[in-house]
This record gives sequence, C-alpha cells and structure tokens, in this order.
Amino acid sequence: MGKCVECGFSCCVHRFFSGYVPLFFFFLLLVLVLNVNGKGSGQCDFFTGQWVMDDSYPLYQPATCPFIEREFRCEANGRPDLIYTHYRWRPLACNLLRFNGRDFLERMRGKSIMFVGDSLSRNQWQSLTCLLHSAVPNSNYTLARVGDVSIFTFMEYKVKVMLDRNVYLVDVVREDMGRVLKLDSIEGSKLWKGVDMLIFNTWHWWYRRGPTQPWDYIQVGSEVMKDMDRMKAFEIALTTWAAWVDANIDPTRVKVFFQGISPSHYNGSLWNEPSAKSCLRQKTPVAGSTYPGGLPPAVAVLKSVLSTIKKPVTLLDITTLSLLRKDGHPSIYGLNGPTGMDCSHWCLSGVPDTWNEILYNLI
Repeated sequence: MGKCVECGFSCCVHRFFSGYVPLFFFFLLLVLVLNVNGKGSGQCDFFTGQWVMDDSYPLYQPATCPFIEREFRCEANGRPDLIYTHYRWRPLACNLLRFNGRDFLERMRGKSIMFVGDSLSRNQWQSLTCLLHSAVPNSNYTLARVGDVSIFTFMEYKVKVMLDRNVYLVDVVREDMGRVLKLDSIEGSKLWKGVDMLIFNTWHWWYRRGPTQPWDYIQVGSEVMKDMDRMKAFEIALTTWAAWVDANIDPTRVKVFFQGISPSHYNGSLWNEPSAKSCLRQKTPVAGSTYPGGLPPAVAVLKSVLSTIKKPVTLLDITTLSLLRKDGHPSIYGLNGPTGMDCSHWCLSGVPDTWNEILYNLI
C-alpha cells in the first residue's frame, strides 16, 4: 500500500499489469502446452481421436513373432491386403508416445503383468509379448502354461507377462446339479494376488447360449436359476469383482486396469454400409472420431460399476477407437479359415497394439 500511496493508484495498477500479469499468462501458456502434449495434469484423453495412415507402422512384423496363435495371424493365413497394419491412432488433444519396448521392460523390471479375461485378453496379451519381443529379439524368453495361466517371461529383465483365462471373472463351479455360474463368488482371484499390474476384461461370453455356453445354472446368493437377464448378470459379476478390488488391492504396489468393451463388426448398417453383412473385405477404418452405430450398452454398465470402486482402477476405454476399425478383424483369415467369419477378434499386428501403446503411455 505504501508504494501505491507514493506514486498513486494508476501507477500501482500499471506496475501490477506490467509485472505480474505477463508472468501469469506465461505460466498459463506453459500449463496449456504441457496438457496438449499429454505431460501435464494427466487428464489427456487418449481415447478420442482418429486413425491416420502412417507408413512407419506396424510396430512389428508378425513374421518376427513366432508365437502368435493362428487365429490372429491374418497375413500368414492368406489375407492379401495389408493396409490395415499401417494405421496409427492419433488423439485429438495430445500426443501418443510411440511404444518403446525396451523402456517398457526397464520400467517393469522384476515385476509381473497379468491379463485376466477371455480371448480378447489373449489378443492383447499376445500383442504385448510381440511388441516386447520385437524390441529385444535376442533376449531370452520362456513360454509356459500352468493350468489356465500362460506365462511369458523375459529372462534378462525378470518380467513376467501372464494370461489367466477367466471369461466371467466370477466362478463357474461344477456341482451335482451341473455347472453353476456363481455371480457373487470369485475364488479364481487367488491367482491374481502378488501380481504388480492387472488388466481385466469380460464381456463377450455373457450372451453365449447353446453348446458353447459353459454353465447350466446361474446363482446369486442362495437363488439358483436356469437363466436370467444377461446384462443384469454382467452387472452383478462386475460388482463382485469391484468389491474384490476394494478389499484386496494395495494401490501403492499394484496398478489395476480394465480393458474396455472390445466391439464386433457383423452389421454394416452400424457403420452406414447396409450391404455389408460382416467385416469381410473391409480395408479402411470408419472416418472421423465417432461411430455411427453408437456404443454397445455394456459400456454404460461397465462405467457405472467402475464409478463405485474406491481404489484406483484405470479404464482402457478402447471401445470407440476399436469400433472405427471395421477393417481390423480376421474375417475368413482366422482360426477356421474360409468356413469361419471372425469379426470379433483382431489381426496381429493390428488394433490391440494400439491398446498396448495407450497402456504404455498411461504407465
């Protein structure tokens, strides 16, 4: 106040605007720049963007990854077009760092990663092992299976990348009456303890019926039913899993992710191509950042349950970016060849590499 008295109010205002305001705008600009580059407050949205051509992709050649399972090995199965491998995901508001396998292994040195879920988890697991192996092709690895758990170990880095096949997350138990899907039982979680990073997934098996349905009855509490609303069953199972996370995860030691709902492409009307009855011969992504057919209802259920969890769980919200990739599926170049039509899984190299590239950016 003394200085304002000495030179007058207008002089004081002049000093303020000439001294402090430029400094304020400098720091404001710095914050904006950091956020645009994805290095600021961590609020960057990696999941809103578009697919662009980039000849520096794919991140690895499938021929250099000898352990890709046949159902994902589209090029080796005869797919003639390879343009689908040359697309890069570009977020609208920030930069996505290119996947660096050596850096990933160094960050995870001595630690373990486990994917838990169905064959879409296997899709992402195989993608990550290929991304890492291609970065250190001369580094020794072992691949083993113990029960339902596949274990890929990078010996030099003491990094384990595991897959626990668990399609519902909750338990299916064989009893005298038959196979029972128990929506409030999660004994399979014993395998998840002691793991440093967990990436969960469940969805595609919830509407299975007939010979491929792996249960005969469904149970909630003491009530046993022949069937129930499948979306409700999905929600109850997710709630059971969420309670397990809150009761068992120490966030200072364990990172938890949930792989969002991976979509299928069997109806061309959803991407404004009514004549297309499947993903067969689709060679380019849907243009832009939005999918004409909207999101699957399961996405809202998943996000609703995730919002109730007290422990930190990061959603790999890959649904929209994957919906745009009607061209990324095996179609007739998958497990069952020309007699099959796989528009649910993804070719490797391909879309799951982007899921893992985002995972890398998040960690």
